[in-house]
Amino acid sequence: MEIRDATAADWPLIWPFLHGICARGETFSYPVDLTEEVGRGYWMLTPPGRTVVAVAGSGAVLGTAKMNPNQMGNAAHVASASFMVDPAHSGRGVGRALCEEALAWAAAAGYRGMQFNAVVASNTPAVRLYRSLGFEVIGTVPEGFRHPRLGYVGLHIMYKSLEP
Repeated sequence: MEIRDATAADWPLIWPFLHGICARGETFSYPVDLTEEVGRGYWMLTPPGRTVVAVAGSGAVLGTAKMNPNQMGNAAHVASASFMVDPAHSGRGVGRALCEEALAWAAAAGYRGMQFNAVVASNTPAVRLYRSLGFEVIGTVPEGFRHPRLGYVGLHIMYKSLEP
């Protein structure tokens, strides 16, 4: 698996699984009726943000990540990131590799920490992965996410310091 910067040519390979994940409404706070144009604007970042893809030797896009400053101005020293793995390729370490790439990017860019603003508490694989990489739940918005099957569930704010 190779992780590289995403190009415009990658978007048609990202959109089908990004759209499906959003439409299921279980793990992202994006609209379930997200249009391709709006989705592209959300996902395909320009500097100071970055969007990457994880690609198999065959050229298949296995997953994608976007990383960016979490806030602007005097809070721009904390990064954030989002990850989507094609469900056909889940459980193969793609998410871990993308998260490690985001952490390495943020550290190299001089960010002091990485914060995830909206990790759905019922998304136990993501919470487990982030904790294994040193993130902590620093707060939970009770019933902050309306899950289509589970009803209202918590929305975690997770943080990891990048200071040595």
